[in-house]
Amino acid sequence: IYSRIIFHNPSPRVGLLSIGEEEHKGNDLTRAATPLIKTMPVNFIGNVEGRDIYSGLADVVVCDGFIGNVALKVSEGLVEMMQSMLRESLEATVTRKLGALLSKKAYRDFRKRMDYAEYGGAPLLGVKGVSIICHGRSNANAIKNAVRVAAEFAAGKLNEKIEAELDQSASRVVAQ
Repeated sequence: IYSRIIFHNPSPRVGLLSIGEEEHKGNDLTRAATPLIKTMPVNFIGNVEGRDIYSGLADVVVCDGFIGNVALKVSEGLVEMMQSMLRESLEATVTRKLGALLSKKAYRDFRKRMDYAEYGGAPLLGVKGVSIICHGRSNANAIKNAVRVAAEFAAGKLNEKIEAELDQSASRVVAQ
């Protein structure tokens, strides 16, 4: 529902994060979740692997909080490492430094797109009101953007829209 509303995707592809595409793979929780998700009114594409998180195969990747947190932290570390390696490479020779100088705005834009602080935080769905979860090391820019995200979430009445869709889904299930 969130993906449909926020990203205007009428039928987001939902994947369950696991260690393999086959349904029998994964831990007990993942294997138990598969049949439950299949009964839901979503475009469930089955299990997806870690490499699929950013591939575009799924629009929504479902996992438990522990695995999700690990995936986010690994992603952050990878971004930081890539930025560091790129910086080292661009500073290695005079020619590269000149090229980097000519491409400075492109690199700045790229870094901004990869910076968690630009997004502020993510909504904690399923609670009354608006709750935005921020990174533990959030800086002033991240907090400013988290407040912006919270205001947009509230102004867009996203909780109410999600609740209404859930109520409609529940009514359809009861009617069947």
